[in-house]
Amino acid sequence: MRILLAAIYPYAFLLLYLIIPFDNYIRALPNILLGILVVAFPFIVKKEDFKKLRSLPIALFLAFFVFLCINSFVTGRTEDFNIIKKVMIAVGLAFLYLPISDVKKINSAIILSSLAAILFSIYNFVLIADATGNFALGESPQVVESLLIDRLYLGLLSTFSILISYQAIKRKFHPNNNYYLANILINTLFIIVIASKVALVTLFVLVLIRQFYGQRKVWKITIAIGAMVAVVGLFFIMKNESANRHAPEETRKTFGFIENSMTYELRAVVWECFAKITDVEGFTLTGIGFEGTNAKLLSCYESHIPNLEKREEFIANEYNTHNQFLDFYLSAGFIALLLFLVFVVVSFLSVRKQFLPSAMLAILIMYCSIENVFHRQIGAYYIGFILIVIITSSQSLENKEIKET
Repeated sequence: MRILLAAIYPYAFLLLYLIIPFDNYIRALPNILLGILVVAFPFIVKKEDFKKLRSLPIALFLAFFVFLCINSFVTGRTEDFNIIKKVMIAVGLAFLYLPISDVKKINSAIILSSLAAILFSIYNFVLIADATGNFALGESPQVVESLLIDRLYLGLLSTFSILISYQAIKRKFHPNNNYYLANILINTLFIIVIASKVALVTLFVLVLIRQFYGQRKVWKITIAIGAMVAVVGLFFIMKNESANRHAPEETRKTFGFIENSMTYELRAVVWECFAKITDVEGFTLTGIGFEGTNAKLLSCYESHIPNLEKREEFIANEYNTHNQFLDFYLSAGFIALLLFLVFVVVSFLSVRKQFLPSAMLAILIMYCSIENVFHRQIGAYYIGFILIVIITSSQSLENKEIKET
């Protein structure tokens, strides 16, 4: 039985990450796969597998999760478990990964998942274009409605795929290099087509970070400067896109996903409300709860947004803080925010010599800065993937140091 479970286990994990973007269509399957992994885990995990957890970053993230649980229990905010359980998913995936020795299988699942999501979105786009007789790219409702998942997370998945493919390219000639280069090109073009500005900014930041690895050359400085200019330029584009947010109804007719598009104006309003709430609440060690934060934000929208249409939109959509750092502070308090920030800083210090985990942490910081990633189950799955990368990178670095000594 153990041999059979050990053979199935890695492929169940691979399949889980392959189908994550299709959660809305096959909602039960991810939970079934998680159940299989949880049941099989005790039978196939070995004592030496737990050595992978002997890294300070993972210990800190676990401490952060434990604090959230204790804080919620002590303060009687049991409703916060809806968010805490998503943090638990990320932690659980890191633990469930322990029996797997080859992270390449998961990397392949991310690449295939991204390509499948792209094909599905293109297929939808063709169907909508044929039905409506219109063909519009960029931020058009036609594109947004075609996407398999929210544009923010589809851009995140494509960014993961590009990063993994880049890291897998061999310096010397290898037949697989062509496939990885093609995947990078496809995902980059897709990010441009769907106008995922956050993903574009993230890619430029990753290009900038990459210049700190390898030999120092003049062209690396040129690329770094170009990346910085591009990031600043894209920031202003993101800021100015709000001008079309409240255009006449006939010019911004939407189909579904478009109403949840993240804009600079949206976050500016939300963050202003966050500032007002923190002024009233003052410094907090344990926070006011995730549900309490949402209630306070809704109250702020109702009393501080003069435009009736905008006010009704914010209340109807129940917009959260759109910043995971701010959300942790207001909802779970300064201690939770401090633990999360310490996890990020210590993780970077632990893996700073390796490009892939450093880039993953950069992605984590950027997306946490504009999105509450733990408010969505798909966000928890991808944070779990980042934790897995940190675990494998810390382990490979430790093994390398042992060999050198």
